[in-house]
Amino acid sequence: MERTETILGVRFFNGTVDEAVEAMSANGGLLVVPAAPALVKLQSDEGYRRALVSADMAIADSGAMVLIWKLLTGKRVERISGLKFLKHLIGRLGSRPTERVLWIVPSESAHEKTINWLRHVNLTGTADFYVAPRYPSEVRDDALVAKIENHPPVHIVVGIGGGVQEKLGLFLKENLRARPAIHCIGAALGFLTGDQPPIPMWADRFYLGWLLRLLRQPRVFGPRYLSAFRLPGLIFRYRENLPPVAEKLKPEDR
Repeated sequence: MERTETILGVRFFNGTVDEAVEAMSANGGLLVVPAAPALVKLQSDEGYRRALVSADMAIADSGAMVLIWKLLTGKRVERISGLKFLKHLIGRLGSRPTERVLWIVPSESAHEKTINWLRHVNLTGTADFYVAPRYPSEVRDDALVAKIENHPPVHIVVGIGGGVQEKLGLFLKENLRARPAIHCIGAALGFLTGDQPPIPMWADRFYLGWLLRLLRQPRVFGPRYLSAFRLPGLIFRYRENLPPVAEKLKPEDR
């Protein structure tokens, strides 16, 4: 039985990264990797909220969340970043060259960089690709479902923007006949392919990846990380419980 720790209504996997990779590979389903700025959306984005609560596995990418939880409850949650998870998944795929993988990327540029990177790590043999369109708030992609049904993969690696990729992952989980492992790892793929500036493993290990991204693109990440300052208050108030939906999103107020 998987070890989990529930924080803000989300069941976080509480084992090693290798155990997480093996569990997803064996069982399939939806993996999410919510960062601190994204977790505060639990009260304001119903689609994202449903995706996190419905996920088969969530891993604790947020160092801030892990530290806050330790201080408040004394309980330890294993931090597994999306980057670390993806690197271990790549290692596993290297020993199983026949497992088909669909890589979902955000642009043609990311597509080309992903192809080049996969050639470098010798994983092009069973790779397939899909360049995602720009999705609206409610994510639906019937063309992608048809593509997957025609050539079912064992793994689907989703490397598009956080907050959107989880909704796409849940849509696929609910609409595919098969049960592939759907890994919503976001920017981690771009760090490896060169589509985004890389994050050194020492920075990832010491919870500093966010700081490097902020220093590189303050106008992009500044507002995003400022929103994360709400996270300690949410965890202190609700702990293991799912926070209520914000008033403005309740049906009677629409």
